[in-house]
Amino acid sequence: MADVLLIYISAAGDLEFEREVLNRAITEIPTTLAWRIVETPLTAAEPDLESVATADVHLLVLGGDVRAPVGVEWAVARRAGRTPTLFLKTSINHTQAAQAFIRELERYSVWRRFDHAGGLRVDVLKLLAEHIMSHREHYQLSDEEYGKLVRWHKELRKSPRQKIDQTRGGAGDSSVILSLERYIPSTGVLLSEPESAGNDAEPDQPE
Repeated sequence: MADVLLIYISAAGDLEFEREVLNRAITEIPTTLAWRIVETPLTAAEPDLESVATADVHLLVLGGDVRAPVGVEWAVARRAGRTPTLFLKTSINHTQAAQAFIRELERYSVWRRFDHAGGLRVDVLKLLAEHIMSHREHYQLSDEEYGKLVRWHKELRKSPRQKIDQTRGGAGDSSVILSLERYIPSTGVLLSEPESAGNDAEPDQPE
């Protein structure tokens, strides 16, 4: 059983908006699973190569240029016997280095092309929903949760690929999104108490 789904997003700083869109979109998937989202660092920090090698889903999104350490993340995934799902932004020009990278990776997988962040969002949400549904036993989905996800996925396939206004604000960097339905903290107190917590309190008296 797994309660946490680890997603690695390989994408350079020129796709910062797309990264934010994906971080926000993932929370829309109707599941009680918790999400751990790890991304290519935008600073000089070293990438989390352990997460690269063990990710449940690895997305490699390429913009106009291939930048370090995206190439390193690809190489580590391949050494671990994994092939990231490839997404290519086609509405921009690609440098010679990016074009060479595109041709190299075509030897291993097919690039899924997108024009804007809205199209990428829909494609990634479908991919993640299909991954969860195809690993139903591993994630121990209940019949109710599985049925809800199937219906949501069906509606998503019908949804238009609308553009998203390029406004800032969102998860942005690597993050953990927990589900209180499955996650029970070992220490500390939840900020929101269950409704039944106040059953022993005296009711307010009318004035």
